[in-house]
Amino acid sequence: MMVVLIENEKQFDELVRGEKPLLVDFYADWCGPCRMQSPIVDAIAEENSDVVVAKVNVDDVPEVAERFGIVSIPTLLIFKNGSVVKQFVGVTMKATILASLK
Repeated sequence: MMVVLIENEKQFDELVRGEKPLLVDFYADWCGPCRMQSPIVDAIAEENSDVVVAKVNVDDVPEVAERFGIVSIPTLLIFKNGSVVKQFVGVTMKATILASLK
């Protein structure tokens, strides 16, 4: 499955309401640690069809980042049934993320 690039709040809200677990990567293009996190998130998207993976560029869609109080990036949020169930701040290893998606 491909990574969904979030372009606005409406698109984000539709994804959160989905039935599958949702992994959201909050990032910025200028952020070094975000560039380290990105291939890990991309691999999770490619290898796990039972999870929806999305990315939010905090510079392009700041209203979504503000809604969840994102102050440090990269931040990963995992949503299940429309609610945040887990948050990771900083570069997070693939195994740690996968364990939280189960």
